[in-house]
Amino acid sequence: MYKTHMGNLRTKDLSKIGYLNDQLRSLVINTVSKSFKHYSKQQLLDLLVAIKNNPEAYLANEQTNKIAERIIGRVQGATYTVHNLVDEPVPVKIYGGKEIEQSAKRQMELARLLPVSVQGALMPDAHMGYGLPIGGVLATENAVIPYAVGMDIGCRMALSIIDESEGFIKRYAYQIKQALKNNTHFGMEGGLDIRQEHEVLESSIFDEIAFLKPLKGKAVRQLGTSGKGNHFVEFGEIELFSDNTLGLPAKKYVALLTHSGSRGLGAAIAMHYTKIAMDRCKLPRHAQQLAWLDMDTEAGQEYWISMTLAGDYAKACHDRIHTNLLKALGLKSICMVDNHHNFAWKETLEDGKEVILHRKGATPAGIGELGIIPGSMTAPAYLVSGKGNKDALYSASHGAGRAMSRKKAKDSMTSSTMKKLLSKSGVDLIGGTVEENPLAYKDIDLVMAAQKELVDVQGKFYPRIVRMHKD
Repeated sequence: MYKTHMGNLRTKDLSKIGYLNDQLRSLVINTVSKSFKHYSKQQLLDLLVAIKNNPEAYLANEQTNKIAERIIGRVQGATYTVHNLVDEPVPVKIYGGKEIEQSAKRQMELARLLPVSVQGALMPDAHMGYGLPIGGVLATENAVIPYAVGMDIGCRMALSIIDESEGFIKRYAYQIKQALKNNTHFGMEGGLDIRQEHEVLESSIFDEIAFLKPLKGKAVRQLGTSGKGNHFVEFGEIELFSDNTLGLPAKKYVALLTHSGSRGLGAAIAMHYTKIAMDRCKLPRHAQQLAWLDMDTEAGQEYWISMTLAGDYAKACHDRIHTNLLKALGLKSICMVDNHHNFAWKETLEDGKEVILHRKGATPAGIGELGIIPGSMTAPAYLVSGKGNKDALYSASHGAGRAMSRKKAKDSMTSSTMKKLLSKSGVDLIGGTVEENPLAYKDIDLVMAAQKELVDVQGKFYPRIVRMHKD
């Protein structure tokens, strides 16, 4: 249930006093949490009953006028506001700029001209995306930009470290491959043979936001699955360095690494609220993909709640994948590291300014914050600890970043050549496409060298048995 910071006001309390419309209740929750923090629950209920019984009396009060207008029915549809870009761009720090394509830099230059922008950063794996570039980080004031979060909301990395010797994978390669085939599923449709359970499916948000109700069935079917493109599930070996912050002995371990997101749920949320943002926030045509939702609006609050649910769902998918695979192989994790990109956070900058911090294809890297930065199916992934660099908005890259478009990668690589590359690197691939071939990505070592100010390396993971989507 939604809760205010005061009085534990719930949507069912609103229903009892006649607030039956989902949008009206969402507006009320947002308004009271912002403007009536010090009211008790009973004081809030009394006020809301009074507004409902005589809304005209509350139109002149800026704290209650939106609720009163909604009750009267004065707001009949979405209005829109025209915004111009600013003349003075906000500061943006670029890391590894020599390896970043101009189109991504231009997208970041555009983002820094938004009137809601406060500060930006571009990570060394950056490349062109929709709205904000992949690898783009943007702090805004009281505004959330759906396309600066991305389509695959909450896409994340998850690493389970297993206390087995490095010879384990060779000895049990057949069993690992069978476990991957039986306990993972890739692609846009379908799911696992056995229905998956997780507490995220019990979230009341599915019922409280009308748009989400029809999405729950697909979310149930897709729980514990992965998408297309660069999503993967792989077993490999991780070498932890001395004095690592995990507190584990410095040696090689077996590890399970996964990369995927919120599946159809996140994509639907992104498309729905992007359309609302573009309808209500009118920018110059070349900047329209950066349309935002004000956080003090009903739509902004709904998107935030839905985005958070999608992030929780993405984590639940990883939880199920790791649990299912480790159980199938009789293994136990001694440590798990995970975090997501394609998300927005409420943060306070060093100067005390409260912002909405978007990381589109960027890893959170606050002081001591752990993350995983993968290379490719043959290149190592890096286990890192953040340095909390303020110029980078406490972020790091989320991977090596693409060096080629998927079309170019497909045109420049044959399946047989890719098999030779994999064999040379000692990697077994289940599924996969030439679009994701190792040469389609930047050199992960160059990317890591460009962000030494952002992260400390704790260990390196080497892929050995990889499963990806096959068209």
